[in-house]
Amino acid sequence: MAAAEGGLVPEGRASLAAFLLGASVAALPLLAGPGLQGRAALALHLAGINALLLLLYRPPLYQVAVRACLLGFACGCGLLLSCGRSSWEPFGWYMCSLSLFHYSEYLVTAINNPRSLSLDSFLLNHSFEYTLAALSSWIEFTVEKIIYPEMKQITWLSTVGLLMVIFGDCLRKAAMLTAGSNFNHIVQNEKSDTHTLVTSGVYGWFRHPSYVGWFYWSIGTQVLLCNPVCVVGYTLASWRFFRERIEEEEFTLIHFFGVEYLEYKKRVPSGLPFIKGVTVEL
Repeated sequence: MAAAEGGLVPEGRASLAAFLLGASVAALPLLAGPGLQGRAALALHLAGINALLLLLYRPPLYQVAVRACLLGFACGCGLLLSCGRSSWEPFGWYMCSLSLFHYSEYLVTAINNPRSLSLDSFLLNHSFEYTLAALSSWIEFTVEKIIYPEMKQITWLSTVGLLMVIFGDCLRKAAMLTAGSNFNHIVQNEKSDTHTLVTSGVYGWFRHPSYVGWFYWSIGTQVLLCNPVCVVGYTLASWRFFRERIEEEEFTLIHFFGVEYLEYKKRVPSGLPFIKGVTVEL
């Protein structure tokens, strides 16, 4: 897939338009108000957007657009919850964080490395474990909110979580943009002609800034929700996943770049606590 001259590839443009259309649901309370009238307006709005997408795009662009639209819709609903001054406000910010994370993964890939762009770039089907973790956090939030609602109204803790989410996602996207076409969601086993070792920018701070960002983003989502069980579970599961992922990736990087990577590894930490990566003597 080649980049469009002077701008985004068609998939990127379609996804951006669809995401904004989905997010426009946030304007519905201004147009329709609460109650049955608001629900009817919501249903008509969603039906209208889907009809418009069907008219504008054919497969495979429609498949891209409908996913981006659903993420935009989730983001718009999150904005409604977070600005509604209800006890669901933290969950609203969580919905915004989750939808923006997944959509921006696709958009940055479309900008940076369109040749590797696919529906998988949304990371919506990352793994069964990832889906199970998300469901677990929703269940914990709901159950604890019913049993002990005050637990979900610790504003300062949710603010800390939101700051972790913002920091983590910004660091990950900065890593993707810095790496350019060298970044790929899948660990590469063969070195391409354009593959270079990136050591500048955020890669001068950490060897794996995209993993560092994702690690703190994932934990931050649970701090934001004031989910004590999932904070512990996400921390342990994320740490184990990235330890194994870093070891796998560093074997490949050493194979690709040899002494150059080993020297870089000596100078720059992985960025994740107690994870040193592959141990190889020079």
